Amino acid sequence: MVDSSGVDPRTFFLPGSFEFRNYVIHWCGGIILDLSLYHFYFRIMAEVFINKVAESGLVTLDLEELGGKNEWMVFDLKPFLFMELILKEKDFREAIRVHDWNQYENKLVAVYCSADAIIPMWAYMLVGSSLQPVAAGVVFGSLVVAKQQWLIEQVAKLDTGEFAGKRVVIKGCGDEPVSEGVYLAATVKLRAVAKSIMYGEPCSTVPIFKQKLP
Repeated sequence: MVDSSGVDPRTFFLPGSFEFRNYVIHWCGGIILDLSLYHFYFRIMAEVFINKVAESGLVTLDLEELGGKNEWMVFDLKPFLFMELILKEKDFREAIRVHDWNQYENKLVAVYCSADAIIPMWAYMLVGSSLQPVAAGVVFGSLVVAKQQWLIEQVAKLDTGEFAGKRVVIKGCGDEPVSEGVYLAATVKLRAVAKSIMYGEPCSTVPIFKQKLP
């Protein structure tokens, strides 16, 4: 298989190959060969990598994706307190009654109080009761804490059937932060069914667990 330059890209980039050295010499001399060779090479190498991953039987678990695509909102009890310090039951109940709960429809909601105040347990229960009919999910804690707790809850609900007897790679990086607690929960969850567990990417992993042969 050769491209328009007459070079086979499957051997072109092999370490020490004559074609590669010759190409470098020409390039350094200012002679630019057919640039389509680059596109051709990277396309082939991408296909080879994908095939190798598929043949290896690796299954990747992206913990970030377990969080879903729902938008997050925060319900802070602080504005509902008298002078943002004291909860008055009558006033609080009225404020909860007239609050616009429709704004939380199909959203994930983090519920907490940013004020250093003593909040009775029933106050959080009242908020939760009002959110349940409209929100996609309700979690206690600041937004950062709630997101991680939500991921842990999703790990607990994970169907491990697709990972049974498989070599599992738990993805190690993403756009959103994933806490140590989530990775811990996922490892404990999969430990009972997976053939092996690794951390990282299919091309670079850290071994965590491997079943011992009988």
